[in-house]
Amino acid sequence: QLQLVESGGGLVQPGGSLRLSCVASGFTLEAYSSYSIGWFRQAPGKEREGISCISSGDADINFADSVKGRFTISRDDAKNTAYLQMNSLKPEDTAIYYCAAGHKRGLGPCGVYEYEYWGQGTQVTVSS
Repeated sequence: QLQLVESGGGLVQPGGSLRLSCVASGFTLEAYSSYSIGWFRQAPGKEREGISCISSGDADINFADSVKGRFTISRDDAKNTAYLQMNSLKPEDTAIYYCAAGHKRGLGPCGVYEYEYWGQGTQVTVSS
């Protein structure tokens, strides 16, 4: 069973930064490097939205317009880990953040249904 575990969430003031980590384990049929990794978030009363995703080989990287220029996605396949660096955080960034792994088909935005494996989520709260 492929497992993903997020960490790094917490409370931060507006304008601050956080780095989320997503560590994968339990895979045997495919290497971690073969998966696309996505970051998603869900605020109370709102639908889950794709924030950023990165393909196998880093050939395709996408960001939602709401975070473009503020967030950075990266991966370290040697450590089976993906990261989401969040800078210039705003109160509207408050949400539960999830990482996911899958085999994204095609280029472009990060779709929820393109990812098969999900972490448990980590809470990010941006407040003064």
